[in-house]
Formats: sequence, structure tokens, C-alpha cells
Amino acid sequence: MEGSGTTLRARAAARNPLPEGTAAVGVGLVVSGITAYGFLAVAKRALGDEAYAPLALLWTLVFLVGPGFFLPVEQEISRALAARRATGIGGGPVLKRAALLAIGLLALLLAGTAAGAGVLMDKSFDGQVLLVVSLALAFTGVAAGHVARGACSGQGRFKPYAVYLGSDGIVRLLMCLGLAAAGVKTAGPYGLAVGLAPIIAVVIAMARERGLVEDGPPAPWREVTGALIALLIGSIFSFTLVNGGPLAVDLLGTDIEQADAGRFLNALLIGRIPLFLFQAVQAALLPRLSALAGGNLLEEFRVGIRRLLYVTGALGVLAACGSYLIGPFVVQTLFDDEIDHRTLGLLGLSCAAYMVALALGQAVIALSGHRLVAASWAVGVAAFVGVTAVATDDLFLRVEVGLVAGASVSAVCMAAALISRLRAGAQPDAASVVEALHDIPLEP
Repeated sequence: MEGSGTTLRARAAARNPLPEGTAAVGVGLVVSGITAYGFLAVAKRALGDEAYAPLALLWTLVFLVGPGFFLPVEQEISRALAARRATGIGGGPVLKRAALLAIGLLALLLAGTAAGAGVLMDKSFDGQVLLVVSLALAFTGVAAGHVARGACSGQGRFKPYAVYLGSDGIVRLLMCLGLAAAGVKTAGPYGLAVGLAPIIAVVIAMARERGLVEDGPPAPWREVTGALIALLIGSIFSFTLVNGGPLAVDLLGTDIEQADAGRFLNALLIGRIPLFLFQAVQAALLPRLSALAGGNLLEEFRVGIRRLLYVTGALGVLAACGSYLIGPFVVQTLFDDEIDHRTLGLLGLSCAAYMVALALGQAVIALSGHRLVAASWAVGVAAFVGVTAVATDDLFLRVEVGLVAGASVSAVCMAAALISRLRAGAQPDAASVVEALHDIPLEP
């Protein structure tokens, strides 16, 4: 009977090419997304338009700057640990190097936050010092979270990875519900929920994990910084395109338009709902691409990339059409905001172009084209800034058109980079595919 059971498990594994734990990560991602929308919807109704706007800007900064800086650290940790794991070498020295790297980046962010605290309070945070404290706490939690995620995925421990994703969202939502029930009407305490949740989530996810820091040969810096600079540049510009809209609205708006950044964030969140579906598709397809890369099966790898792009294109059409048709109703239902069809349609279109750029970029990274990806995102951000600067005087429209232009330009550049790499005979590299697997904006 035991032999029969082993055979059945082997057959099941052969039919399912996904690594163990992929489904758990998918569940964690769904919980993270749902609780994020729940948090913002509850906070918006509890605070009202004016008081909600500073919280929306805090949210934007946390999920633009935090992952922008620390997602590349997670990518490099996962790649380095996976390489050591494949050869039976302990990854403790890698984790120690990566922790020092994350602490260094965090110190830069905290110093920048302290230096800019006055401007933040005057321009964006309505004079609330508690929101500045929340921003610093959030950066700290995000840094710890990405290090923990990289450690877990690099050693094939997807359950705690999923627990972190879900715990972060659940803790934040529960704190928000408690504040709303208590009748809190200022943004600062809700900001603390944003700042404390990732710290608590790390403790919950890692409390029972053992053996993450195993002894091994010393890790030189190059082992955890192989493509870090290119990944860091690309990540910051990528998150600028996906999260920078509300910040642009705040910077360009007048005092009368103070609440518009919050309204724009709510519309943006609905316009990019298909991005979560896209991430589920990635979770299903990218592990298979990783296996093909490891076996140097270039033609099969190309077929897998085409399949990913087909599905991405279909989701892109869904994003644009769905946002235009039902987006205003969803925004009204969740956030009690009036947003027109044009705004939701253009935000859905920018989401579609961003997904295409992201899928193409992952393929280029898998072919060791990290610098090309960074350049493509940088050109896209330049297009976003340029178009937004010279477009119409309509506050929302200029930002919407800028986002569509920026994401579209990045997608075109990514396509050109992919064609260039393939024509040059670049082979998919297993280590680079590991980095591509993590090039996903999991945060809402």
C-alpha cells in the first residue's frame, strides 16, 4: 500500500508542475487584496473625504517606496538561497549579508523621512506627526517583511510566505475596524495600523520557523548583490507607475482639491483589480517557465512566454472594459465616491498596459536583461512625468493620460528589449528566472 501511495503522489506531482505551496501563496495574495480594499473602504467611510486624503497619501508612499526599495532585496535573497539550497549549502551567511543590506537601505529611507517630515506634514499629512511616525514604522515592517519573504521562498517554505501576506492584511483590517467602531475621526491612528501591521505579520509568520539561518561558507557581497542595482532602479520606477497617480494628484492639486488624492486612489484601486488576477496567472505559469529555464529548453520557454502574454492581453481587455463599464458603480458602492466612466476606463487601460510591460519585463529578466528592464521602466516614468506636465488642465485627466502613456511606453520598450535578447541568442537563466518570479507587485 505504501508503494502504491508513493506512486499516486508521484503521478500527481507529474501532472502538477507547480512547486508545493504555490496554492498557499495564492490564497495569501487573495486575502491580502481583499483586506486591503476592506481597510480603505472602512477608513474612508469612517473618516470622510477630507480626513481620508492624508491616509490615502500615506498608503501611496508606503506601497510605492517600501516595496520599490526592498522587493529587489527579496529577489536577491531568494535567488542566492535557492542556488545554495540546490547544492546543499547552508544559507545563513547569505541571510546575514542581506539583513545588513536591508538595514542600510532602511536607514536611508528613515533618514529621508526625518529630513522631509516638515514638508510631508505641511503638504500631504495635514500636520499630523503620527502619520510620519506611521510611515517610518511601515518602512521598517516592509523591510523586515521582504527579507522574511525572500528567506522563505528561497528555501521553498511557501506556507509562512502566505501567512505573512494574509496576516499583514488581516491585522491591518482588524485594527481599522476597531478604530472605526470606537468613532476615531483622525487619520493618524489608522496610519498606525498601516505601520504596525507588517511588523506584527513578520512575527506571526516567522514565530515557528526553524533552520532558516543554517551555517554555510561565507557569502561575499556579490552573492547577494549580483543584479541589485538594476533591480532596484527598475523596481522604484515600476512602483512609481503603478502607485504614483495619487501622489501626482496631490502635488498638482490646489488647496481646494485637497481631498482629490484620496478619491483618485480609490478609483485606481478599482481600475487595477485585474492586476490581482494577473498575479494568480503568474503564480501558475512562472514556476513552469523556471523549470524550462533550468533545462535550457529555449523553444518551450518561448511558448510559455507567448502563453503568458496571451493571457495578459486578455486580462488587459478585461481591465479596460470592466473598469469603464462597472468601475464607477464599484467605487460608489465601496467608497461612496462619484467617479466618472472616463476616469475608470483610462485607469483600466493603464493597468492593462502595465501588466503587459510587467510580463514582458519578467521574460527579459529571465534572459538576464536586468539593465534593459530598468531602462524600460525609467523611460516609462519619464513619459508619465512629461505627458502629465503638458496635458490638459483637468487634474484627473492629465494624470490618467500620463499613466496610460507611461505604462504603454514601458511596454513598447520591454517588447523591444525582449526581441533584442532573443535575437542575440540569450538563453533563459535559472537564477534570473528566480528573480523574475519575485518581480510581482503583490501589494495592492
